[in-house]
Amino acid sequence: MTTLTRAIRLTLGAGAAAGLLAHPGAWAQELETPMTKVEITGSAIKQIESETPLPVQVVTRADIEKAGVTTAAEIMTRLSANVGSLTDGISINVGGDQRGFNSANLRGIGTSSTLVLLNGRRMANFASPGDDTGVDLNNIPAAAIQRVEVLLDGASALYGTDAIGGVINFITRKDFQGAELSAYALRTREGGAGKRTATLSAGTGDLEKDGYNIFAVLDTQHTDRLNTSQRSFIDDLKIPERLAHLLSGFTGPANIRLTSAQRKQLQKIGFKINGKPIVNRMINLSAPNCSPPANLYLPAGTGGEDACTYNYMGDTELYPESSKHNLLSRGVFKLNADTQAYAEVALSRSTTNYAGASARVKAFVDYRKVPALANAGFDTINDTRLELRTRLLEAGMRTSALTSASQRYVLGMTGTAAGWDYDVAFNHSVNTIEDRDIHGYLLYDQLMKGIADGLINPFGPSSAEGVALINSIQVNDVVRRARGTMDTFDFKMSRSLMQLAGGDLGLAFGGEVRHENTDFRPSALLMGDNINNDGAPEGGRATSDKRSVQGLFGEVLAPITKEWQAQLSGRYDHYQKVGGALSPKVGIAYTPNKSLMVRASAGKGFRAPSMTDLYRPTKNSATATLPDPVYCATVDNNYADCANSWSTKRYSNPNLKPERSSQHSVGLVIEPSRHFNASLDYWNIKRTDLISEIGDDVILGNLAKYGNLVHRDEDSYIDYIELHKENRGAQVASGLDLVLDAHRIDTPIGRFHTRLNGTYVLDSKIQTSPGDAFISNLGKFVTNGVVQRWRHTVNLDWERGDLSANLSNTYSASYEDQNSAINIDDGSVVAPNHVKAYSLWDMSMAYNMSKNLKLRAGVQNIFDTPPPYSNQAYFFLSGYDPSYTDPRGRRFYASVNYAFK
Repeated sequence: MTTLTRAIRLTLGAGAAAGLLAHPGAWAQELETPMTKVEITGSAIKQIESETPLPVQVVTRADIEKAGVTTAAEIMTRLSANVGSLTDGISINVGGDQRGFNSANLRGIGTSSTLVLLNGRRMANFASPGDDTGVDLNNIPAAAIQRVEVLLDGASALYGTDAIGGVINFITRKDFQGAELSAYALRTREGGAGKRTATLSAGTGDLEKDGYNIFAVLDTQHTDRLNTSQRSFIDDLKIPERLAHLLSGFTGPANIRLTSAQRKQLQKIGFKINGKPIVNRMINLSAPNCSPPANLYLPAGTGGEDACTYNYMGDTELYPESSKHNLLSRGVFKLNADTQAYAEVALSRSTTNYAGASARVKAFVDYRKVPALANAGFDTINDTRLELRTRLLEAGMRTSALTSASQRYVLGMTGTAAGWDYDVAFNHSVNTIEDRDIHGYLLYDQLMKGIADGLINPFGPSSAEGVALINSIQVNDVVRRARGTMDTFDFKMSRSLMQLAGGDLGLAFGGEVRHENTDFRPSALLMGDNINNDGAPEGGRATSDKRSVQGLFGEVLAPITKEWQAQLSGRYDHYQKVGGALSPKVGIAYTPNKSLMVRASAGKGFRAPSMTDLYRPTKNSATATLPDPVYCATVDNNYADCANSWSTKRYSNPNLKPERSSQHSVGLVIEPSRHFNASLDYWNIKRTDLISEIGDDVILGNLAKYGNLVHRDEDSYIDYIELHKENRGAQVASGLDLVLDAHRIDTPIGRFHTRLNGTYVLDSKIQTSPGDAFISNLGKFVTNGVVQRWRHTVNLDWERGDLSANLSNTYSASYEDQNSAINIDDGSVVAPNHVKAYSLWDMSMAYNMSKNLKLRAGVQNIFDTPPPYSNQAYFFLSGYDPSYTDPRGRRFYASVNYAFK
């Protein structure tokens, strides 16, 4: 991607120094061409684009084409300030929360604290209830994007909630004439994850000459699935050797989980596995053969030395199959010299198939039905039921289809009246989610009956009758439906009030009234809790919630002198049932000459609790494998007995109040010539009243304080752990943004451009609860992720005549791994690991064959760099961290664009 930063001046008090479409910064003012004032993300006051007081990183349409990316989510991976966003790779799991959600996460402080806009206005959030709130990037029509403006400063003073980390504004074409047809194809070196796209763009009418312009962009794309068997780096990670205890104890043939009494009885009668007396509670009658390659004999694995371990990393996907279809249309009509009416329609539908490991089954049978144990004498100890933990390979991979569909309709009017520029519009936006179990999920009651009756064999291949039963009880049902609706009426007005020494004193004000509505409807089958591996939400009921929001804002831009400029803004919002929040901001910039700018800003922001935070149905989930200190004390701290993946119940909270934030920044921009500019900005964000849960690992590590959240049965064994959404603790993040840009360098062999955009994080830490110590995740994987200390994107562009080329590098620094996974067989902790830095190089070349025809070809991940090894135990995928890495490897793409003129 070419520069991510061309317009950098100062925002709400933080300036920057590069123009977007003209020569950068102050040097642009030497041009004699009249400059039009425009509106830039982060301000409601129109300004000359090259003088905009905004710290906005800009991704242009040309940048997107050079990078060879086709989705809004892929664009975000190339932003150095975007850390820990939600991707399709993270969504690879079974029964996971909010699968299919692709998000942005500026500063790594949470998806819910990054505001995403389309043409300056909100979209309905991803409707499926979960921990994260935000716009699904699958619903942004990437082919229609003209540019992306990324405001790296808190903007609650203008936009209200969710803008703590920053604002990402996807801006589409607005005055397109003619027709264009584009096609794109990508394939990977090792196969899988191929992609095909096709785009048709058409527009008619010249706004000035004809009084109207109408255009539409239709984009469709399909991506193939990528299985673990298609990537050699999975074997190179040596997951069975390094992370055997993160694999599964559900195997085929079945493992048997003995009770303590049953184990003692077998030890008493001299029962042996693999020629040796048993020592563990988990046994497998086929050990050590274990039916490879999926089922392995790994004494250090989850199954232990008397049982088998299932390598699910050999039986899952790394990248899902998906289909995306987007249509965006915009019409502008000139009513008179001062008034325009406009309408926007954006329709999208994205379907993603997630395929995880084969069905796992926990069943109970009478021990006398297992020939090898029929004479074990369990009836003498009144403990006759055997717990089986089996992997039902005959049922196939557990596959779900997640469909996210979006509709957005905007009707508005803009113009000038009585010296005021105004813009008023109505916005109706909808997101609907359908989550369908399509394969590998079985009717639980008939599955249990089939095992009990002997039709389904958990210890080997089933009979033809058993296979027929498995096929007949496959679930194909939309188990969850969700719908989120947002209706908004907004207006804004701006004008120049008077002339100051440095220019016009600008004033803007505006407001909005917004109504939000969410509906969640589990299917009758799901509510009946009769789907194996897909449990019912607690309470088994549909929910419907709504609220109203009102907001008012004001902004003043004051060029006090030619050197000093000040900006003041503030906004007040009121959320029904939550309350109000005031967000002020002040900034100042000092420009002593055309080559230097110094800026600083300070402000406050907020994030209102989402309706998911407030009203989500209780969700049943599970922890990573963790020790229970109470139980461990009774078994001499033998983790083989007292560490487990414990059940959890996760509760929303209707009494939550908004998070509060304070942020400040100070920066320096230099532009010594028309060919070079650089900026360095320090930023600091602090959030309080953090809406979060106490981590399950924190609860078990501090039972003196949080022991009331752990529920136990009569034997003091953990039944479940409560996880509540609450206002608790704080979060702090700070760092430096660096931009270096050398452009329009003419040489005998062509024109060169080079840019670096980097983020160096100085601090990133979170406080779980008031009074607790802050825990840093800077350069260290903690609980659910890591914030790398340094991330950058470097681009080198070359052009000569009709030929051009681009070379780019994206880089994420190394960090300390999670280093906490527990081996429940011998109680050991995973070997410490330092995750290596991750550096990817891409290259593309384009040729303009004519005015109408343009060809491009490229290679992504030139050196076929695999994801570095990680021992993290948070994500479903093991062996690497899918939150910032790409498992596709080296890939080749080509595109063709033909313009009909």
